[in-house]
Amino acid sequence: MENYTYNSLTLQLEGLNVSKKWIYPVFLSILFSYLFIMVTNVGIAALVFIDKNLHQPMYLLFRNLLINDILGNSIKLPRLLLDMLRPPSERLISYYECVVQAFTTHMYGTASHTVLMIMAFDRYVAICNPLRYSTIMNDKMVMKLTVSAWGVAFVLVGILLGLTIRLNRCRTLIMNAHCDNAGLFKLSCENVFINNVYGLTFTVVLFTGSIGSMVLTYTKITVVCLTSNNRSLNSTAFKTCSTHLFVYLIMFLCGMFVVILHRFPQYSDYRKLCSILFHIVPGSLNPIIYGIQSKEMKKFFLKLFKSKNTLPLI
Repeated sequence: MENYTYNSLTLQLEGLNVSKKWIYPVFLSILFSYLFIMVTNVGIAALVFIDKNLHQPMYLLFRNLLINDILGNSIKLPRLLLDMLRPPSERLISYYECVVQAFTTHMYGTASHTVLMIMAFDRYVAICNPLRYSTIMNDKMVMKLTVSAWGVAFVLVGILLGLTIRLNRCRTLIMNAHCDNAGLFKLSCENVFINNVYGLTFTVVLFTGSIGSMVLTYTKITVVCLTSNNRSLNSTAFKTCSTHLFVYLIMFLCGMFVVILHRFPQYSDYRKLCSILFHIVPGSLNPIIYGIQSKEMKKFFLKLFKSKNTLPLI
């Protein structure tokens, strides 16, 4: 007969199943990825804040993506790295810390979609209504889009976790490398039908809205480009939209693999790997991709480089 511990405030994480000879290579890979994410994302976010030339709607909205990457990776990766150096029996976490980690993990995934959706709207207005762009995408509109992106994510994830924390727990082992909603409600011995229904509805609504907005936006942009003889407009549209679409596809595919693999417990190790990549890959590529495409950022770094080279020697 299985022993149950009801509503324990101390939980245990299963962690990553890595063989001894691979622990340090994997540890160092994740550590350097995390440091790279923090340096590049914090650096570019600070650059957007400091440089007045980057106080444009596109970069102000993009800053939300950088902040999301910083928060999402900071909550998950340091804890994961510490657990890798501990034996399985010592990978303990308090229930409240676990709930916070689960909330921020799902906020990261949801906000990745909602922020990219508002960035797609910005690109639509810039290309399809260039003469009215400054009128439509004013400071007030940028603030509304930002609040809506984070607000929608907060409400959806709040309900998701709210349905889970109401459940009584009779287990303490989370079969994952980090805390998430599925790992938490699987600790319960109660009926979790409502959780499964809302979780499925949540995923369908988020993915449908995300994909739908991308398809609609890029269809209209494509029509405008095909009917326009303005080569400059078409070139700008291709550069900015290809960048945005590439970032979206990376995030979408990584997230989709995590969702699908949750349905197959026998592939838990692959699910853990995809979950880590879902944080690391977009967080690493976002600042690189947008930094390479941005003329304003290139000019800033060029000026910074020249100013350092022209400093007088003492």
